Amino acid sequence: MQILLIRHGQSEADLLHVHEGSADYPLTEEGIRQAVKMAIRVKREFSPQMIWASTYKRASKTASILADAIGCPIEYVHELREHDNGEMAGKPLEEIPFPWHLLPHEKFGGYGESAMEFRARGEQVFSHILAVSRKYERIAIVTHGGMISRILESFLNIPFVHKSFFKTDDTGISLLEITEHGKLVLFTNSSTHLKE
Repeated sequence: MQILLIRHGQSEADLLHVHEGSADYPLTEEGIRQAVKMAIRVKREFSPQMIWASTYKRASKTASILADAIGCPIEYVHELREHDNGEMAGKPLEEIPFPWHLLPHEKFGGYGESAMEFRARGEQVFSHILAVSRKYERIAIVTHGGMISRILESFLNIPFVHKSFFKTDDTGISLLEITEHGKLVLFTNSSTHLKE
């Protein structure tokens, strides 16, 4: 099975320079254009048979553009949403710095998810999607940068505590494959479609 991991397009939070996370901002006009270009490329090069998507506006719209282009089914999954960052959501980046100092069990923004909780959610939803997608040769997961990192950590069996980071640009695509011989990372964060 091949798994496409696709990040949503540019959202209004990018223009407002605010913490996004659990703040549910829609795509910008540029984000919609990015999603259309991504969908054209995905249809041409590695069309999925099923799409799983986050329920947040920026990801669900990106996924619906892809589904319309390909003509395949889509299922929206709440557990694919971005990290719940509590009271940080929607606040200006210049006013609230990213809390790098938090311990793994400490909650973001006072009442959001801890890093441990977010990783566990990523592991659980990825395992569920794989379990119910066995009949497909290729699926797509349209979600957020943070969740893509959690899925890659799960796929690669990376320990919970680590200092590695996975960058994913607007509509960046990663392609994973599970074979009888093991797991393959074919590529990560490809956004060549934005240059077309």
